[in-house]
This record gives sequence, C-alpha cells and structure tokens, in this order.
Amino acid sequence: MLKKQLLKTVNKYASRWLVLLIDCLLVFQTFFLAYFIRFNFSFNFNTQDFIYQEPLVLLLALVSFLVVGSYKGVVRHTGVKDAFNVMYAVSLLSFLLVVLVLINNWLQIFPSFTIPLSIIVIHYLLNVVVLIASRFVFKIIYNRIMLDFKSNTNILIYGAGDSGFITHSALIKDTKQGFNVVGFIDDNKSKIGKSIDGVMVYSPSILTREFILRNRLKEVIVSIQNISPSKLMEITDNLMAHNVKVKIVPAVDLWIDGELHIGQIKQVKIEDLLERAPIVLDNPVLKSSLKGKVVFITGAAGSIGSEIARLVASCNAKEFVLIDQAESPLYELQQEFVQNGALNFVAEVADIRDENRMQQLFSSYKPHFVFHAAAYKHVPLMEENPYEAIRVNVCGTKCLADLALLHKAAKFVMVSTDKAVNPTNVMGATKRVAEMYISCLANSGKTKFITTRFGNVLGSNGSVIPLFKKQIESGGPISVTHKDITRYFMTIPEACQLVLEAGIMGSGGEIYVFDMGESVKIHDVAIKMIQLSGLKYPEDIDIKISGLRPGEKLYEELLANDENTLPTYHDKIMIAKVAELNTEQIKQQIEGICCASNQVSNLELVTQIKKLVPEYISNNSVYEKLDKN
Repeated sequence: MLKKQLLKTVNKYASRWLVLLIDCLLVFQTFFLAYFIRFNFSFNFNTQDFIYQEPLVLLLALVSFLVVGSYKGVVRHTGVKDAFNVMYAVSLLSFLLVVLVLINNWLQIFPSFTIPLSIIVIHYLLNVVVLIASRFVFKIIYNRIMLDFKSNTNILIYGAGDSGFITHSALIKDTKQGFNVVGFIDDNKSKIGKSIDGVMVYSPSILTREFILRNRLKEVIVSIQNISPSKLMEITDNLMAHNVKVKIVPAVDLWIDGELHIGQIKQVKIEDLLERAPIVLDNPVLKSSLKGKVVFITGAAGSIGSEIARLVASCNAKEFVLIDQAESPLYELQQEFVQNGALNFVAEVADIRDENRMQQLFSSYKPHFVFHAAAYKHVPLMEENPYEAIRVNVCGTKCLADLALLHKAAKFVMVSTDKAVNPTNVMGATKRVAEMYISCLANSGKTKFITTRFGNVLGSNGSVIPLFKKQIESGGPISVTHKDITRYFMTIPEACQLVLEAGIMGSGGEIYVFDMGESVKIHDVAIKMIQLSGLKYPEDIDIKISGLRPGEKLYEELLANDENTLPTYHDKIMIAKVAELNTEQIKQQIEGICCASNQVSNLELVTQIKKLVPEYISNNSVYEKLDKN
C-alpha cells in the first residue's frame, strides 16, 4: 500500500514542470557559487550588479531548457542520453550569456551587465556537474526507497558479455518487480574479479551451496547467446540441485525492436535442454521454389500443419490453402494469419476422407505442392479404433495422393512417423501402409511423391511434454508407462523444415529420415520437468509407472530391419533405402482394404494390415493372438 502511494505521489508531483523549476533554482545557486569561487570564496564582488544579472540568467536558462527539452526526461530513469541533453541546454545557456555580454560591451546598453567570462566558464562547469549529478542522485534515492518497499529477488546473471550487461540494465530499469543482482558468473578469467556497473564478476566455481544460502539466491538468468544444450544442461542440473530457478535470455533476433524486455526472460524449458545440437536447414532454393505457387496443407490446424503453414507464408507463395476438419483450431489459425496481415491464404473446413470434397478443392485451386500432415496419431486410441485409423491414415492418404496425381501436382509430401518402422501398433502400421501406397505411385505420373519420417515432436498437441505439464500443475503424480522407455525427440520447427526441405530436394519415391542423435529416457524427461517447475522429485511430485499401453513399445526405430540409408547434401538428413515393393499387388490390397473397411470387423481389418506389413508384430495388444497363427 505504501509503495503504491509513493509511486502515485512521485508520478503526480515529479512532473516535468517541477523538474524545470528545480533546474532553474539550481542555475540560480550555481551562478552565485560561480561568483563566490571566482572571488576566492569571499563576497568581495559588486552584489548590486549580481542582483541585476541573476534574473536575466534565469530567463536565459528557462529559454535554454525549453528549447532543448532537457526537463522532459523521466528523472528516475536518467541515462546517458539525458545527461547529454542537460549538457546541450547548459551549453546553450552559456553561449547566450557570452553573446549578450559581448553585445552589451560593444553597445554599452546596460553597464551593470558586464559578467566576467571567467564566471561564465565556472558557471558552465558547475551547471554541468550539479544538474547531471542531481538527476542521478534522485535516481539512486528513488531506487533505494523503492527497493525498501519491494520484495526483492536476489539473482545472478550467468554470462558477463554484452548480452549479460544488457540483461543487467533491463533488470535494474524494471520498477514493477524487485531484482537485486548480486553478481555475474563467467568462465573468462580476464573478467573474474572485476566489476560491471558496480556488480562483481565471479567464477562458476563460486556456485556452492554456502554461496547460494549466504546470498539468498533465488534465480539465475543465463544470458549467453547461442549456448549449447549440453552447457545449459550442466548449468541447470547444478542449480536445480540447490532449488535455484534457472531462466534464459532469448536470442538477440527475438528481442523487441532490438531491445530486451523483462517479459522475454523465460524459465528454462525442457525443449531448451534437448540433448543434441538442433539440426539447421538453410536451403536458399526453398523460398524461390515455393514463390508464386499454390500450396495445400492438410491437417493445417495441428502442431505440424500450422508450423508448415507459417513457413510457407514466409516463402511468398501465390496462395496456400489450410485444410482441416477441426473447425475451432482452424479458425484460430485463420485469425492468426489475418492478424499478421496475410492475404494469400484460404481456410477450408474439409475431411480428407471425403473424395467429392477433395476433388472440388483440387479442381478449384490446382495446387503445385501438397503437404499432407493430417493423420490420427495417438497409439492407444487407434489400437481401440482400427477402422478410424485405416479410414484416415490409409484411405485419406490414398484419396489425396490419387487426386494429386490426377491433377498433376508437382510434389506430394507426406508426414510419417518412426512408429511406422517395425510397427507394434495399429497407428504405426497404418502409417506404414500409407508410406507403401505413396511409394507405389512414385513412377505413375508427373507428380513426385515423397515421405518424411521422424520421431516425437516436442510440444505438439497430445505429446508427452504438455501432458507432463498438466500433471505437474495438478499436483502430480506424473504418469510414465515404463522406467526404461525411450523416444527420439525433435522440435516442431525442425520437423517442419524437414518436410519443406523434402518437398524441394526430393525427386520422387524417397523416404527422408533425420539423424536424431541419441534417444531420450522419458523417465529422465519427467524428472527434469519436475525440477524445472521448482519442485522436488519425489518429495513434491512423484512419478507413477503405469505400464506399457496397448501397442506401445520401449524403443522406437527410424529404420526397418531391411532398410539402409543413402546420404544427402546435409550430413544429418538421410534417405531410407527401402526394399522393393510389388507395386500392383500392394495397390490392389490397399484398395481392397479401403473399400471393405466399413464392412468387416476390427479383427479382420488388422489381419489384412498384417498381411500387407509382415513386420507388424503387435505388442501388449488384443491383436497379439493374430501373430501366433
């Protein structure tokens, strides 16, 4: 309450006119002080002349301050620019005084207005020192008072470079939150032991439990540009062990108008700790290839589809068509593009299984590129609903691929999954069948059919990360199916760049896979997320082992047993060399499944899928009995 009242008082009374009045009063005092200094700290000067001169000096000071506007700066945020404005105003005042004195000496209008030039010089120097110092003194007093009323958070800044200095400046300028920067941390020996803006630079070895407790350290802000995930992991693990929150400063190109704002400093997320170097794709041909083209994006309202849409929007496509049957998410995406001023897009509510509707869209827009991201992807649900999995993942893909071929689209790029490799569940098996159908069409016409295959996507709808976050927010426990279960992870931008890259570089028939590094234990991910939330495992949030779900397997694979890889121009992107398929036979079988899917039982549908995909061996599923026959 007292803090609010103080802020209200300061904002009400510390107006620019009050600043102007105080500046004029200070000029009045420094003019007297200049005389006092000039005459050896005595009053042996003509006080009558001084009294005549003082009003004119005040008038000239008022004019100077008004012209330059030095009084307009917010005093409690005084910086270098404000100091220069004061210097400009004081310089103008001294210049006007010199001009008037010279003119008066020449014309002899006012005999009493003969100010010695030495006094003008002294007056100028005093004004520069006193006016600038007064602003900084007020700023220090204000900050000191506000700190007394704030609930201070003691923090360290990890990184004493340019980014760290800018972070420090942003923190001390913030008046809404109480930050007390107790030091910088840097491993550069030339900086250790020195101070930056009065704040000491320490070695990383200082981060002991004693130091943290002594300084009541609550947060550490990592302000190192392009920090590697492994380095960030090392810092985070050390600090989380001492219950210290870790935040991170975003990359410079994400700062607002080139300036860092407090709100952009976010707590470290599990995505930041991805234990591999992110794959960067930089193909200059990409934008030129999509420029002026019509692009279809199915599943556009999903995590992958929406990010593909954003990337396509940045490539100056002639038109991109957002296709999804989920009305509300599609509407939200539509509004996002409207808000961003995009004009070259259309949102179409449509079901990829509806051949008549898809035929209408292909006939109307004549797409050059089709990026097919629509799919059912949740393993347990699809294990219980094979009919829906087949209708969407197989028949929907077949419908789109056939129409792309019929309408001579240049490229058809399908988003697949690592669960299609040696599948143990209905979802993965149906995606593998879709891959096979796409491969069967590779040499059927002018359309080039390409498949991209990758692992789990961090932060996608329904993925493990958002699920864990909700479980933590509700107080736990976190549910993990098996302590040893592992998965490959990649970020949404990486996944979508792969899809676009495949669309450009693919010549037809390829299945592109990433070198995704080492797989990650889901149990370890859960523990790190608990710690990143400022909680302890298992004291605050426990982890419950629920057992493998139907169709789930411990380890995912990117390549089947009979697949090898071929290199591409990028050492992290490979082409899966798949076994030869009996094209006509496979197509007939798939067409048969699509025609009969609504007439036979789930058991029969899965049986037909297993005939198509011999490596499909069910795991922890009711369909395991089919593998024993």
